[in-house]
Amino acid sequence: MTIKSTLARREKKLAFALLLPTFCLVIAIVLFPLFANFWISFKPVSLGDLRPPTIFVKERVKGELQKPGEDIIIEYRYRNSSMKYPLLEVSFTDILPQGIELSEIDTRCEVEKSSKIKKLTCILGEVEPKARGKILLNAFSNTLLEKNDFQESEVQSIFKSTNVLTSLDFTISNYLKVFSASEFFEVLKTTIYYTFFGTAGALLLGLFAAQIMQKAFPGRAFVRGILLFPYVAPVIAVAFSWVILFDPFSGSVNAMMLELGVVKEPINFFGQRYATIGLLGLELKLPVALTMVIIFEIWRYFPLSFLFILARMQSIPSDLFEAAEMDGATPFQQFWFLSIPHIIGILGVLFLLRFIWTFNKFDDIFLLTGGNAGTRTLTVNVYEQAFAISNLGAGAAVAVIIFVFLLIFSILFIRYTPKDEG
Repeated sequence: MTIKSTLARREKKLAFALLLPTFCLVIAIVLFPLFANFWISFKPVSLGDLRPPTIFVKERVKGELQKPGEDIIIEYRYRNSSMKYPLLEVSFTDILPQGIELSEIDTRCEVEKSSKIKKLTCILGEVEPKARGKILLNAFSNTLLEKNDFQESEVQSIFKSTNVLTSLDFTISNYLKVFSASEFFEVLKTTIYYTFFGTAGALLLGLFAAQIMQKAFPGRAFVRGILLFPYVAPVIAVAFSWVILFDPFSGSVNAMMLELGVVKEPINFFGQRYATIGLLGLELKLPVALTMVIIFEIWRYFPLSFLFILARMQSIPSDLFEAAEMDGATPFQQFWFLSIPHIIGILGVLFLLRFIWTFNKFDDIFLLTGGNAGTRTLTVNVYEQAFAISNLGAGAAVAVIIFVFLLIFSILFIRYTPKDEG
């Protein structure tokens, strides 16, 4: 017994050691982007800061090179590429062509002569942000030269720099900027509105479709394939189709509505922010573009809910429904008291997953409206902050806010979501 337990422990350790590299790789793939996003959110970094600071040195030659003994000027122009940070201990070296003699040299430079080469070294020291300068060398040639002779050796530079991404300088200005923005809470409200109704609508439509497709009928396989089309079709194709169909000038939907007299003028479904409608003597403001985006979300993603719900429904024992039918239960009562308790768990999982996916949705909204007409969500805000106005730190801060919100929501939802009876 002792020998078996010892062997079992050794096997466990061996299995763990073999799987450890895989675990570390998976954790690194998952956690590193998350850590990087948190890190950038506390940095005053713009899109241009992704390029590390460097020193640019360009060599030019002025004078008559084809006349030996004539005076020439060798000019080195340098520039600090960084707009914010200085470069320290800057120096550059260059190999001068054979036949070049220096008559006057800059005090910051020196020439190391050997039997075959002349190595020029110039020490610039600290170069301020955006600083430009030049170094001039007076010389003459003993032989016939061309300007291409000076290009045979590239100028080599050495420097130390401070990279905003790797420095230990942190700030909360990105978060202050995000929360102090007048439109932030409006964008947050739009995001929650879009996410909740898009998720709930997709689940309800998927539940309805699953209930219909649960029982066999002629052509069920064909209908099932049709129902899956919105989900499997490329998003750019279906989004473009919707934009064309609902176009206010050439769209088929507006043409039919005008022909039937439903509306007096075309409706810009994806470009109109609000429309006033009368209901029971009340005038209500309907968010047109946002409603259309939600309808698109429901239409495109209900097939996923439909598949999961249908699979769970088909696993319910049929004798339960037979017994209920014999007892006189109506179809609605069978659905409410038998089906719902068995699928409540999968509905909870689907709601959580679809809520997270919809909350993070970017491509659908961007393709349909570009975030205009009241459809700007937090994910669109991330794109605009990071890439439209090049404030990468603020974009990362919004992404962190999305992560924290979804994390809190997921914990609470998992804590209080009901479980099915299966």
